[in-house]
Amino acid sequence: MDINVILSKCDHTLLKQTATWEDIKAICDDGMKYKTASVCIPPCFVEPAKKYVGDKLAICTVIGFPNGYNTTECKVFETEDAVKKGADEIDMVINIGRLKEGNTEYVLNEIKEIKKACHGKLLKVIIETCLLTEEEKITMCKLVTEAKADFIKTSTGFSTAGATKEDIKLFSEHIGKDVKMKAAGGISNLQDAEDFINLGAERLGTSRIVKIVKSKE
Repeated sequence: MDINVILSKCDHTLLKQTATWEDIKAICDDGMKYKTASVCIPPCFVEPAKKYVGDKLAICTVIGFPNGYNTTECKVFETEDAVKKGADEIDMVINIGRLKEGNTEYVLNEIKEIKKACHGKLLKVIIETCLLTEEEKITMCKLVTEAKADFIKTSTGFSTAGATKEDIKLFSEHIGKDVKMKAAGGISNLQDAEDFINLGAERLGTSRIVKIVKSKE
């Protein structure tokens, strides 16, 4: 697979707690140079990053990250604030505890409220697959579809495991036709990236693919 195709599907990611503005500028530079789909960065850097890249690169940020147990009202505020400050894409974490207690109405309503707060910007829903049963993953495919979110996403990269090919295959069998898939967490080489794309993932959340490309120059 052409490396430019892979790069075009990468959300070039830096979400470490220790990230500085200089670090964020560096990944923005890489994102623009290698034409990644976006850079995925902490909310506090959205406004300066958007001013820095202008229209040359999409800015993605995270909501309720990484645990997802903020109140819906808090997540909606975070989303409104991020969009106002220039975010082009929003990656939200679901309330995993509410899902596990069977309160699907809460989970569905929260995604819908955040979708509204996106004001037309892309919404990706992180379900943290490593913490869910297969039945819960299938339930989330249905809820994400019903809420009309743009993407279902595997992982934060901050929990016990990341994306698996089995989960992307499961998603593909249960999501609606208008929902796309993002694999994130642990994508460490070009073969992994290609495999996920071949399984239907439209986006890859990774910090490593650009690093691999740079190391080969």
